[in-house]
Amino acid sequence: MDCKPSVLFLILFALVCQGHLTNHHSNEVNLLDSKASQGELGWISYPSHGWEEISGVDEHYTPIRTFQVCNVMEYSQNNWLRTNWISRNSAQKIYVELKFTLRDCNSIPLVLGTCKETFNLYYMETEEDQGDQFWEHQFSKIDTIAADESFTQTDLGDRILKLNTEVREVGPVARKGFYLAFQDVGACVALVSVRVYFKKCPFTVRNLATFPDTVPTDSQALVEVRGSCVNNSREAEPPRMYCSTEGEWLVPIGKCLCDIGHEPRGATCQVCRPGFYKSSPGNLRCSKCPPHSYTLQEGSAHCSCEKNFFRSEADPTSMACTQPPSAPRNVISVINETSVILDWGWPADSGGRKDVTFNVLCKRCWAGQRQCEACRGAVRFLPRPAGLSNTTVTVTDLLAHTNYTFEIEALNGVSALVPSQRQFAAVSITTNQAAPSAVAVIRKDRTSRNSISLSWLEPERPNGIILDYEVKFYEKQEQETSYTILRAKGTNVTLNGLKPDTVYLLQIRARTAAGYGASSRKFEFETSPDSFSISSENSQVVLIAISSAVAIILLSVVVYLLLGRFCGYSKSKHPDEKRLPFGNGHLRLPGIRTYVDPHTYEDPSQAIHEFARELDASCIAIDKVVGAGEFGEVCSGRLKQPSKKETCVAIKTLKAGYTETQRRDFLSEASIMGQFDHPNIIRLEGVVTRSKPVMIVTEYMDNGSLDSFLRRHDAQFTVIQLVGMLRGIASGMKYLSDMGYVHRDLAARNILVNSNLVCKVSDFGLSRVLEDDPEAAYTTRGGKIPIRWTAPEAIAYRKFTSASDAWSYGIVVWEVMSYGERPYWEMSNQDVIKAVDEGYRLPPPMDCPAALYQLMLDCWQKDRNNRPKFDHIVSILDKLIRNPSSLKIIANAPSPENMLLDRTGADIATFCSMGDWLESMQTLPCKDIFNGASYSSCNTLAKTSTEIYLAEVRPAATCPEWETAMGITTL
Repeated sequence: MDCKPSVLFLILFALVCQGHLTNHHSNEVNLLDSKASQGELGWISYPSHGWEEISGVDEHYTPIRTFQVCNVMEYSQNNWLRTNWISRNSAQKIYVELKFTLRDCNSIPLVLGTCKETFNLYYMETEEDQGDQFWEHQFSKIDTIAADESFTQTDLGDRILKLNTEVREVGPVARKGFYLAFQDVGACVALVSVRVYFKKCPFTVRNLATFPDTVPTDSQALVEVRGSCVNNSREAEPPRMYCSTEGEWLVPIGKCLCDIGHEPRGATCQVCRPGFYKSSPGNLRCSKCPPHSYTLQEGSAHCSCEKNFFRSEADPTSMACTQPPSAPRNVISVINETSVILDWGWPADSGGRKDVTFNVLCKRCWAGQRQCEACRGAVRFLPRPAGLSNTTVTVTDLLAHTNYTFEIEALNGVSALVPSQRQFAAVSITTNQAAPSAVAVIRKDRTSRNSISLSWLEPERPNGIILDYEVKFYEKQEQETSYTILRAKGTNVTLNGLKPDTVYLLQIRARTAAGYGASSRKFEFETSPDSFSISSENSQVVLIAISSAVAIILLSVVVYLLLGRFCGYSKSKHPDEKRLPFGNGHLRLPGIRTYVDPHTYEDPSQAIHEFARELDASCIAIDKVVGAGEFGEVCSGRLKQPSKKETCVAIKTLKAGYTETQRRDFLSEASIMGQFDHPNIIRLEGVVTRSKPVMIVTEYMDNGSLDSFLRRHDAQFTVIQLVGMLRGIASGMKYLSDMGYVHRDLAARNILVNSNLVCKVSDFGLSRVLEDDPEAAYTTRGGKIPIRWTAPEAIAYRKFTSASDAWSYGIVVWEVMSYGERPYWEMSNQDVIKAVDEGYRLPPPMDCPAALYQLMLDCWQKDRNNRPKFDHIVSILDKLIRNPSSLKIIANAPSPENMLLDRTGADIATFCSMGDWLESMQTLPCKDIFNGASYSSCNTLAKTSTEIYLAEVRPAATCPEWETAMGITTL
């Protein structure tokens, strides 16, 4: 019986009914595909009567070539089929895909030979094509190929398709090429197709970086590939990706930024169009020129101001060009003797700016003359004469009955650029009659047993003609219960009728037509006990000496107080507290970008307009409500801005009936968020403050919060994917730490996830409702604290730093590795505080790599100075990604009796004695046993506790409690 026609029939039937079954992936590169050749393949068959090449057609009636052999009626079959020479290109690991049919030996009647249901696959490496030569012994066997399903005679009748597909790996191959060979030892088999291919990571563009075709090596490790920035871009962080052995790109790291004057469009950076600009590298779109500015060129870094409009050096390029303000309006003066209160209205035109200030110039004028001069002397301005942000000032210590003119000038940030356009409003006044100022200098000219001669200087501000002086004196011991008053026309007087050797107190005040002025300070003197007297000249020398000594003492006290205040301030600053404020009158450090607390602004709305872009409410379409926040609803919607593509956004709205405080707190989050620009920080699109409802618009994150996302996809991610998420969070926190911003509420619920599994830090509100669960927050004088995520020093002393954020990051790592499980489970907040304070730490989640659990423990160091910085955390995660094998070591799970934490992780060396350590381990029943063991120190015990127990304690007595706590298993 001849079986060949039956085999050929089934081949043709399979091709017509099923067609091409191979699904070629974009990451597979074919070295050989027998279906692609419509002519003869020219493979070598040995012996010649073995394998036979047959023509057929596929489902499109395209000719194809197949091979069959079915010599089952003969004994001792050894039929070889060898392919042509195949160049391996750059591949090291080769894949061979075979599609074939094979007949069941039991279905072939009257078989005379030895029937088989398998055939063998071989290969041979060579440096060049060997032609038609064939050496059977030089081939190496790859595998024996068996059919999953074989066909029978009945199948032929019923036309049941049974086409087998098998894939085998070959390699690593090192020579330039190779041959494949198929050995038949007595089967009825037909090769429908043979495809030889290798896998590669195909060329791609990611984060504006190009990654070339990359062929993975034969090793299990990932291949790190450095990307190249596309044209008109530069590296922000070196772009890298990892090529897996399956030809898939994994874990994109770093990115490129479009150059100044260029914006990302698709996978390239394109030049800005005329009328648009971009002043800094980044992946934001080009912005339309601000009002009163223009550019006619492509690729502009800034827009030029229109005529008569200006921009100061401190103005950002995104700010509109402006003009100096108009003059203040409606100046009102209120005179009170020698003081005047000036009040004025805001300029009708502020020039388009909000940094308007006022200067007040005082001029003294003479009646009947047009001559004026700048005020001199001790004229005082409250609060100050220049840089006023309010529209009122008080001027004091003017002269009485004097004409003054005050010029009030309005200035803004561009006034200095056009001095000729400065405008001011003027008001003229005449001060009223006023009492004189106090007498400041009194001299003792001569002293005797019963009299004293005094003189003094006229008051600094007489405020008119002094009519006389009132001299009031009395004995010091009488305490002003009985005093004497004299009147003097001049500036000297002699007091007679005094008691000898007696101390007197004296005060003098001047009088004008407006009345008496203020009294001088109390002056103390003493009459002589005998006829001895002091001359005026000697008296002046003594007074000068005393005055000099007093001045020196006062100067020393002032210097001491100033130094003490400075030193005290410096010492009071904690080294962990960074203060690098800028803007709003603060110091701006060149080259360093730092976070600015919006609450430091006198006007909180100024922070909003400085850091957040105002959006037109008509550009926002709200689709649906997705949740509720502390201040209102959270919605999803779309943002369509002129000349920009419509994007999906998240929208927070402020509920109706809000107070001004609620509005300020609501918008403070936007003031904070608007200062950040990082791929792992949620991006602020803008705010709506000029219409209702007030809104904060951010980018939309498809997968929502990280904790909910992980719970929905429990155990569905690889460890590398989870580490990639953690790396993104750490990168975002490193950026915040470098900015000097402390998050205070880092938790998985405040991490958002987009469609590409990129994690972004969010929730920057200073006032927030943590959870519906009242147990979620521990209330202190400073507000609410998320206990389960907060470092001990922040709970106890409200000491929030980047180190306390690092503690919270350790909790986030635990949440991620446990797929969103609640930290500390159902324990109460007080129990958590007590446990953590006693040194307890969360146990490793199931199947958690030891390296990640060690990172958690490092973040949970009690001494915050020992916790890793975020740049170090990023470096640790990068190393783990580059070396996936390091993640295969799994952390030991805790014992059932200790579900809270692994007590073996406690630092035994922190206990001062063995007894203290035993008590901390709650093993008091075994205390006597351990006291009998020999040990040198707690440090020794911390390193070799298990060995000491097994070697010294256990032979004498067992301690089940300690064995359970330490995880020792008794065999």
